[in-house]
Amino acid sequence: MDDHLRQRFEQRFEQLENRVALLERNQDLIAAGQRRSSLRSVWRRPPMWTFEQYPPRLLNLKAFPPAPAIRDNAPRIAMVTPSYNHAQYLGATIDSIVSQNYPNLYYHVQDGASIDGTLDLLKSRGASISWKSEPDEGQSNAINLGFAGVDSEIMAYLNSDDMLLPGTLAYVANYFMSHPHVDIVYGHRVFVDREGLEVGRAVLPPHDGRALRYADYIPQETMFWRRRVWDRIGPIDESFHYAMDWDFILRAQAAGFKFVRLPRFIACFRIHDAQKTASTYAVGVREMGILRRRVLGFDPTQMQIRRAIAPYLAKQLACHYAYKLNLLRY
Repeated sequence: MDDHLRQRFEQRFEQLENRVALLERNQDLIAAGQRRSSLRSVWRRPPMWTFEQYPPRLLNLKAFPPAPAIRDNAPRIAMVTPSYNHAQYLGATIDSIVSQNYPNLYYHVQDGASIDGTLDLLKSRGASISWKSEPDEGQSNAINLGFAGVDSEIMAYLNSDDMLLPGTLAYVANYFMSHPHVDIVYGHRVFVDREGLEVGRAVLPPHDGRALRYADYIPQETMFWRRRVWDRIGPIDESFHYAMDWDFILRAQAAGFKFVRLPRFIACFRIHDAQKTASTYAVGVREMGILRRRVLGFDPTQMQIRRAIAPYLAKQLACHYAYKLNLLRY
C-alpha cells in the first residue's frame, strides 16, 4: 500500500471514529434527556394523581387489614350517595357500604331521577337502605338533600361509582372515639377500572395544610368528618359542581378543624370514561381558580403552585416507593 493510499485510509478511519464517538455522545444525551423527561413526567403527574399505574388485576380484598371490633357504643354514621344514571356501578357502591355490617349506620341514596335502571335497582334493595329518586340541581344539591334532617355523629358521602374497602366504617368510628380532638380524617386510596379491577394505588404522606391551600390532594371518597364540622361551616356549597369537596375542606381548615391522614386504605376510586371528573374538567379549572383566589388572595401561576406543593409531592413519592418496596405496610 503506497503512502498516499495509506494516508487516505487513516483519514477515513479517523472520520469514522469521530462519527462513532459523536453518535455515542448523542445517544448519551438522548438517554439523559429521556431520564429528565421521565422525572419531569413523574413530577408533573405524581402517583397520587396517576390512575392507571399497572395492568388491571383482581382486587384482592383479603389482602387488606381485617375489620376491627366494633364497640358497643359505636357512634352513628350517616352516609349519602348522590347518583344519576350510574346503575352499572351503583350496586357495587351500595354493597361496599351495606356489607360492612356497621350497627349504627344511616345510609341514603339520593338519585336525580335516573332513566337507566337505577330505580329498579333501588327498589330491589327493599328496606336495607334509604333512597329517593327525584330531579335535583346537581351533585352538590343531591348531597345536601340526602343529609337534610339526618342526625349523626360522623358524616361522609360516597359517589355512585366508588366503593368503600372492608372494615372502613368500624376503623373510622374507632379512630374518632379514640381521638376526640380530631375532626376530619381521610386515608389511602385504590384506583379501579370500570370492571372493578385494580389499576393503581395512592399512598399519601401526613396531612399538610399549606399544600392544601394550593392543591386538593385529599381523596374525597376516603374522607369522613364529625357533625360539628357540618354544623359550623355549613353544608356543601351548591354553586360548585366540581370542586365542592375542596371548597368544603378549605372552609373547614379555615375554621381551625383538625385533619388527620389515616394509615389505612379506605376506599376505591373508579376510573371510567363517563365519570364527572373527566367530563367537566374545564369547569373544575375555573372553580379551582376561584378557590385559590379566595384562600390565597391572588391567582397563582402553575409554577407557583408546583413550587408550593413540591415538598408534599416529594414526600408522596417517597411514601409511594417505600410502599412498593414493602418498607411501608398498610
